[in-house]
Amino acid sequence: MAGVKMVVALLLVVYVSWVGAQTHHVVGGDRGWAKSSEVRDWLSDKVFRVGDKIWFIYSAAQEGVAELRSKEEFDSCDVSNPIKMYTDGLDSVPLDGEGIRYFTSSKTESCKDGLKLHVDVQPTSEIGIVATSETFAETLAEGPSAPSAAAHISALSPLFLMGLLICYFGP
Repeated sequence: MAGVKMVVALLLVVYVSWVGAQTHHVVGGDRGWAKSSEVRDWLSDKVFRVGDKIWFIYSAAQEGVAELRSKEEFDSCDVSNPIKMYTDGLDSVPLDGEGIRYFTSSKTESCKDGLKLHVDVQPTSEIGIVATSETFAETLAEGPSAPSAAAHISALSPLFLMGLLICYFGP
């Protein structure tokens, strides 16, 4: 099961790196949301912007994710009154406004062991995102008459996500 989870995480990383205007962040990288992923180290070089998404990948039987209201709840690992609980094992959270958001393990013990994440969402930076997507599309295009890579990716996105979910939750 751990091998399938790693493949799913890697496929998700590849998929989200190709999506257009948004940046998708898989929390913890290829290890996902787990005590062993060193979430603080993973967080150190990340910039989160309005419109981005963060993805939590974890074993739903062992963990969950709680979004908390305040720094006090975050610091004390008080998960008794969360804004929202994520329990599916593959959860996408849109970052739709500026400000700090707090996520912890739904298990107090795991939270106290460091499985928690505060996300400081910055305003959108349209210029850098557009330049990056255009450069990527130009690199993959075979010529001036070839459709952009973004067109192919957006058409395949629902199929890719469905396959990803089948791999993750399948037999």
